[in-house]
Amino acid sequence: MSKQRIVVVGNGMVGHHFIDQLTNNHSDQFQVVTFAEEKQLAYDRVMLTSYFSGNDLSLTTPEAYDEKGVEYHINEKVTGINRQEKTIVTESGKEVAYDKLVLSTGSIPFVPPVPGKEQEDIHVYRTIDDLDDIAFSAKSSKVGVVIGGGLLGLEAANAIKQLGLETHVVEFAPRLMAVQLDQEGGDLLRNKISELGVTVHTEKNTQEIVQGENCRYRMNFADGTFLETDVIVFSAGIRPQDHLARVSDLSLGERGGIAIDDHCVTSDPDIYAIGECALWDNKIFGLIAPGYAMAKVAVSHLTSQEKSEAKTFKGADMSTKLKLLGVDVASIGDAHAQTPDAQCFSFVDSAAGIYKKVVVSSDGKKLLGAVLVGETSDYGQWLQLVVNDMALTRPAEYLLLPELDDEGASESGVDALPCSAQICSCYDVTKETISKAVADGAHDIAALKSCTQAGTGCGGCVPLLTQIQNSELAKLGVSIDDSLCRHFAYSRSELFDIIRVKNIRTFDALIAECGSGDGCEVCKPAAASMFASLWNEHVLDEELVSLQDTNDNFLANMQKDGTYSIVPRVPGGEITPEQLIAIGEIAKEYKLYTKITGGQRIDLFGAQLAQLPVIWKKMVDVGLETGHAYGKSLRTVKSCVGSTWCRYGVQDSAAMAILVEQRYRGVRSPHKVKMAVSGCARECAEAQSKDFGVIATDKGWNLYVGGNGGMRPRHADLFASDLDDATLIRYIDIIFMFYVRTAQRLQRTSVWLENLEGGLAYLQDVVINDKLSINDELLLQMEHLVDTYQCEWKATLDDPQKLKRFNHFINSDKLDDNVIFTTVRDQIQPASKAEEAELV
Repeated sequence: MSKQRIVVVGNGMVGHHFIDQLTNNHSDQFQVVTFAEEKQLAYDRVMLTSYFSGNDLSLTTPEAYDEKGVEYHINEKVTGINRQEKTIVTESGKEVAYDKLVLSTGSIPFVPPVPGKEQEDIHVYRTIDDLDDIAFSAKSSKVGVVIGGGLLGLEAANAIKQLGLETHVVEFAPRLMAVQLDQEGGDLLRNKISELGVTVHTEKNTQEIVQGENCRYRMNFADGTFLETDVIVFSAGIRPQDHLARVSDLSLGERGGIAIDDHCVTSDPDIYAIGECALWDNKIFGLIAPGYAMAKVAVSHLTSQEKSEAKTFKGADMSTKLKLLGVDVASIGDAHAQTPDAQCFSFVDSAAGIYKKVVVSSDGKKLLGAVLVGETSDYGQWLQLVVNDMALTRPAEYLLLPELDDEGASESGVDALPCSAQICSCYDVTKETISKAVADGAHDIAALKSCTQAGTGCGGCVPLLTQIQNSELAKLGVSIDDSLCRHFAYSRSELFDIIRVKNIRTFDALIAECGSGDGCEVCKPAAASMFASLWNEHVLDEELVSLQDTNDNFLANMQKDGTYSIVPRVPGGEITPEQLIAIGEIAKEYKLYTKITGGQRIDLFGAQLAQLPVIWKKMVDVGLETGHAYGKSLRTVKSCVGSTWCRYGVQDSAAMAILVEQRYRGVRSPHKVKMAVSGCARECAEAQSKDFGVIATDKGWNLYVGGNGGMRPRHADLFASDLDDATLIRYIDIIFMFYVRTAQRLQRTSVWLENLEGGLAYLQDVVINDKLSINDELLLQMEHLVDTYQCEWKATLDDPQKLKRFNHFINSDKLDDNVIFTTVRDQIQPASKAEEAELV
């Protein structure tokens, strides 16, 4: 049977999601062809601002589409549809036939008819190309203005601020985010954003854009005031991209948008429309979750034998939670209390910058909507109360200040949610799906994400996902045990406190005090790490050496061929010519493979065990020390050249990076820690992808925490702004030691922060306000680690007893000549198609 050809016009997030849904389950039935008007395949438009941080926003690759058999055309605009012949025509003249056509053309920015808007350095904020244009304009600018104070406007303002420009937001309405927030919530958001250095102008109607006196442009407002700027970004809303449908005589709404039915079918039965270009029940949905829902409905209708059994689209909840310029904001349901006789209750904490409002029905029994600014931990539970029309069991004021039960948990819980409750709106995952996955064996969050996709989109549902998983595990009789291992009935953080309070310094003493058995490969390295974090004694001391894992055992990283890598520390990337020469001579003498790393160091690979001490000595003699690449500790502090060399630098980032690295070198922690310092908002050191990120401002330093690259990337959260040097170091000291004390074994700061009850706001309270009254103790602990630092290589060289462990043979210091090691990385060429076929 020949495959049906499905042509997808538009390869944005929604179009790509449609392709994924179709090819993952029905690749044998359909041939998919997609056209992207932009020069790249689908990328994450929701995270557009992080583009300036160097993040890869790609949702797919050409290789992934090739593997799925998807034919793709990039930088190719579709200009016409011949509905009778069932073909599409592109701007370059290509003509492609279809059996079914899917329009996922998205939206276009709305630019008000302001005289002067066509000039250079006036932009919109929608695509990566737009961001590149804005960044180019920013190179010769000092001031930037965003026209529009909605969701996209504030995202655009964040982008302008990251580029180092003085940033202003101009909004026609009397408050920011007028669609989502009430006046009080909008005022608080305005105050918080102003504190971050963005100037907000509300109730401003731009009449014209003319030449400025001190800046490139002058914006004249209807009230007689004006504002001068070099760059202008319009972000005043969107309009459905329906031109292709319009010229093809498909039915449209009175104000635009391609009309669709409950199956996302247009007025032509062979053409579907999904996403922001589609109009359902006279409504356009400008969020990604409804677009994903439409994509699933279209796939269901396309693949169902009985069309009556296909999924239907019945609208979408427009609640949203996001972070704007570092400020948590959320809006749920009827946030403006438009329901007749609705009641409102609000809570304001001006000192903490928190505002919460709930809207309830006239009888007080149903939650209709809510607004949250500054703290959004209640979003998941409240959203479920609204979308599932659940009855409140207590007066509404308990939502704002919930009374806790004897266990310390609020009364409302996930068990009250119906099975049909949508937990993950990005991928339309219900509670029933999650419960079934847990019953089938998904007993940790990673497994649950993998088999359901829940939590892999925006990540906002992860706390609720965790609660459901724990609840289901309890029902199955699976105890949720955070014990370190079978030898200790305590979590890592509990053991840390036991070791600290009782001054325990050996594993035998720890087992005798609170454990059983002889220990294992889990608890021994964990205990070794905790001893190091508290007492900072040499890891190869007689009482400690047997606890270390392989890498710590030999102060080097074992590679897959049995050799070791040697990584000297290079603080801030600064290295002397003598040290460079020494590294080159060592590599040449011992035939080591050398590589410049992303952390601004030089790795040397291929050293045999017995060669390690002699190589270390050569390193130490020229002033190099261990880079602790083998330890769960600080690895590197990446930096740019900062104000010393760069014309954009506003602070000496290199000097700060060296100070930070030399302060925290060797500090052992639950997992590896990476830091970075950028000299300006252009972020060349990629600080926002690190555990601790520092970015220079013209007033000091912004501190970010909880970032992470690798397999589970996470954008760091803005912890505090415009800090002086002393305050910056103090905050890092406290956060670092609080992480060491409270995190679980092998838990990165990103996961630790996500799992920390109260999240970022709680951490800020602990560190800035000393909520737990432990800051002095944490600072003393860090000072102890700084004062007792020792280069583990040098300390080993000075101890003949420790050096014995590096001999190949017990009774000889000779090498094993029978062992052959590869000294140069193999250059492996990919197999040809014919060779692959032979291999199969």
